[in-house]
Amino acid sequence: MTLLLLVLTSIIGWFVSMLAGGGSSLILMPIVGIFFGVQAIPPIITIGGIFGNANRVYAYWNKINWSILKWELPAAVVGAILGSFTLTHLDLEWLTIIVAGFLILSSTSFFFKKDDNTFRVKTWYFLPGGFIYAFLSALIGSMGPLLTPFYINYGLKKEELLATQATSRFLIHLIKIVAYGLFGTLTSSYIGYGVLIGLAAFPGNWLGGLALERISEKLFQQLVFSFVMLTGLLLFWQHRELFSVFI
Repeated sequence: MTLLLLVLTSIIGWFVSMLAGGGSSLILMPIVGIFFGVQAIPPIITIGGIFGNANRVYAYWNKINWSILKWELPAAVVGAILGSFTLTHLDLEWLTIIVAGFLILSSTSFFFKKDDNTFRVKTWYFLPGGFIYAFLSALIGSMGPLLTPFYINYGLKKEELLATQATSRFLIHLIKIVAYGLFGTLTSSYIGYGVLIGLAAFPGNWLGGLALERISEKLFQQLVFSFVMLTGLLLFWQHRELFSVFI
């Protein structure tokens, strides 16, 4: 029953993330945490992400925007390495709140914008953006759609966004899984469950791809920023105790 639930959740998660520009990990993390504990979330989700993102890279290879990745990938590699090998405990709760605020503001401005873009994005923005995303992803586990507003405002279309994002995340996940192995946090059972949800990502991506072909660019952007706003609100809710000092 546990395996079946993992498979179904992964299919649904990757299907949704095709239409929302990401988010499979946020759907999978609660289920993985319930059955295997919080400590199992990073390695299992990361292994699954390797398979799911590799599948997208293969499917949309000709849609990858290499101009962005020339800036993003080098910084992402450094960020993932530093984040994965940071042994000291860092107080990142307020940083998470800042990220949540950015996600909410960027999504809100999208729905009330009068221009095509909520803010202008130049290619070099992905150098610091890639580093910050990878670093925080390695430390916290997942930063969700942190870079999605940048992709959208840069002008990427739906398939280009998914392809470029998947390429970057595939590399980041590879670095993270090597680090987890060196730290001894990988077990045979974690690998098995990770491979399972990774293989289940294939039908989720396939079904999501069929649906993606039938929606407009405008609807895709609306779905993406709706998910961005939801992610920001969830991050605020998860860290709501920080605001108790002001009450």
